[in-house]
Amino acid sequence: MPSTKLPENAALKLDLMFEGIRYSNALGEAADGAFPNFYPYRFALGEPDPTGKGKAEIPYMLVTEDEVLSRVKGNGESPWIVDGDKYNGYRLCHDQIKFPAQAIRFTPIPAWMKKRTRDGTAMDQTGISLHTDMAVINVAPACQYFLAEKQNGKSMRCGFCAYGAPDARSEQLGQDIYQTSLPDLTYARMKETLAELVNSDEVRHIYLVGGSMADWAEEGQRFVELARQVQSVNQHKIPVTCGSGALPDRYIKQLHDENLVDAVCFNLEVWSEALFAKVCPGKHKFVGYKSWIAALEYAVKIFGKGRVYTAMVAGIELGPDYGLTYREALNQALRGAEDLISRGIIPIYSLFWPVAGHNLPAAYANLRDYFEQLNLGYAQIRSDYGMTIWDGFMCHCCAYMQLECDIDLHSTIEEH
Repeated sequence: MPSTKLPENAALKLDLMFEGIRYSNALGEAADGAFPNFYPYRFALGEPDPTGKGKAEIPYMLVTEDEVLSRVKGNGESPWIVDGDKYNGYRLCHDQIKFPAQAIRFTPIPAWMKKRTRDGTAMDQTGISLHTDMAVINVAPACQYFLAEKQNGKSMRCGFCAYGAPDARSEQLGQDIYQTSLPDLTYARMKETLAELVNSDEVRHIYLVGGSMADWAEEGQRFVELARQVQSVNQHKIPVTCGSGALPDRYIKQLHDENLVDAVCFNLEVWSEALFAKVCPGKHKFVGYKSWIAALEYAVKIFGKGRVYTAMVAGIELGPDYGLTYREALNQALRGAEDLISRGIIPIYSLFWPVAGHNLPAAYANLRDYFEQLNLGYAQIRSDYGMTIWDGFMCHCCAYMQLECDIDLHSTIEEH
């Protein structure tokens, strides 16, 4: 019988994702030595501000004693708060006594991020970032869909994405958005940094990503090239996943036959051709929904079940632009999850955050329930089909905006 309640570890993570953590001196002090958050804590109007600056640096991610990993989201109205210090340790506390305080730690900034390559480039600027034990390699972040000709006045970029615009990141990495290959110097810097990670005990997964190219054959060429560069350093010590867009069959086979990657993840983002065309107009125009599904199916044939994934953006379908009720959106998403799983393709659901212009409190409440019900239903689907997420691809130690690995970890513990 399907569970109607998330396990405690996943429920805590969900609460922290939505409620966030309000500021305390302990949280501010913990930023010293912690992996830096991309978003500083911003004090709300009328909220006590001990810094007097209106904002403060805070850590990026926390880990509980039960190994729950969560991004630190600042929220002055949250019932969660951090106390303690670096000498005696930190605790996560709740305003209600029924939630006992528990020890936490903040993910530290790794030693390699403070180093420089031989030519003096800071290693944290070489196209590698870290999600706890997952190294994400993105040496070509700019996406051609941002510059593609608009259709009926609409951009070709994905509707939820603001990351792929050409900017200082792509310029610093030497990326020419219209060139398939990357400069030798870009690869040399990346490999020097990667060598530091491979020789440490910090990394258990390597994930290759990059901005999409309008010609999927060119994207295939780029990822074959990138994977070769990565394996020249990695030497298959750490599992590697290709997180590109959908690729033509010959490049999927080449990635497998040359033993360049261990898994692939072609991000479909949403289920149904109609929604795909609205949310991902560039992907639909240049590749097409049916071709995307066919590429995933071919990848299963080549790599086998358990090694083919697709990231999904959970909750964007609740937006007013897509014409779905809550129940229609949830049913459609679960139908899609089962359809994909039945083909040997494993979806991974990341949370979509509504933006300004929505009734945010109502949108968050609706989205929270949606994300919970989707994960409960999807957990049952995985169980029914006997499909599990390979820990060489992703685990609960690096999945900070997803719940699947936390739910499955709890199920594994219960079985034992």
